[in-house]
Amino acid sequence: MNPKIKKYLFDIQESINSIFKYLGDKGNFSLYEEDKKLRRAVERELEIIGEAISKILDIDNGISISNARKIVDLRNWVIHGYDKVDSSIIWSILVKDLPKLKLEIEKLLEK
Repeated sequence: MNPKIKKYLFDIQESINSIFKYLGDKGNFSLYEEDKKLRRAVERELEIIGEAISKILDIDNGISISNARKIVDLRNWVIHGYDKVDSSIIWSILVKDLPKLKLEIEKLLEK
């Protein structure tokens, strides 16, 4: 595996782990929505994930990451549309999509 891709995969893994750590056992939407620092921290980690995937795609656009383009689009939305970020959409991504991405990244790193 290309060393740069591996580095970006590690960055993604670290950001995913950070998000789960931030959410902790109390991971519920009401607490997330009420805590601006938590929301901003999670959004920053999502930006890092999206940027790393963008860089991976620049190197190898055939890499097997589900919804890679959507993840990059999410990053762009969070950065450029910061005033339109919907906490319920972010929460849905955290609950439904982030665990799947975590597994995919772990599998890629095992190769």
